[in-house]
Amino acid sequence: MPTYLIAFNAEWVPELTDDDIMAASRTSSALTAEMKEAGVWVFGAGLDDDSLVGSADLVDGRSVLRDGPYTETKEHLGGFCVVDVPDDASAHYWAGRMAVACGWPQEVHRIMTAPHLR
Repeated sequence: MPTYLIAFNAEWVPELTDDDIMAASRTSSALTAEMKEAGVWVFGAGLDDDSLVGSADLVDGRSVLRDGPYTETKEHLGGFCVVDVPDDASAHYWAGRMAVACGWPQEVHRIMTAPHLR
């Protein structure tokens, strides 16, 4: 089955109180448990806003490390999960459920399988 990335950008998260955050955590954790029970959950996590963010780029054939995301970025990843489901419709179903559980939008991306692994 194909795998899909369900993710959100931190900028999509509204201003939340501590109680709001705890409520979103409870509902998204319950959905995660349901996804595990359904056998579609692969992996997922929220990302720590306080952690160092860096990027690596290729400049004149050499790796250059920089602070922060790449310069053109206006959004940054806030959290994600990976699901293993049969088709796009199933991935969209779980993304919709996660959007409701969290209270903010989710994106869905099919993860490409390398040609030599097909």
